[in-house]
Amino acid sequence: MLYKYKKDYKKIAMGLLSLIANLKDVSRLSTEIDWYEAEDERCLFLWKNESGDFCGIIGAEISDEVVLVRHIAVSPQYRDEGVSFAMLTALSQMYPDYKMMGSFEVGPLITQWEKNHG
Repeated sequence: MLYKYKKDYKKIAMGLLSLIANLKDVSRLSTEIDWYEAEDERCLFLWKNESGDFCGIIGAEISDEVVLVRHIAVSPQYRDEGVSFAMLTALSQMYPDYKMMGSFEVGPLITQWEKNHG
């Protein structure tokens, strides 16, 4: 289930975002979290699995009927369990009339999800 980011989740969010190759540095992570917090249309969502563990994160920018997914990461122990697709499906259900798109890094995953989802 997706949970909208709040400051209480900052350490968890930073840990999950650090799984993304270019976000390993703590100062870079803080900058990225600050960027999401700065504008209402920028959203971070954490994924909590059935065991109650936060195991994924998805970052998106919402505008003009487009959901642009900028970041997506899943804890290594939960990969290959469909968490990425589940997060994308839940996000698309939150914005049912919006077109899902991805950043350069996330775009191929969105394309795969669309093939399986549609």
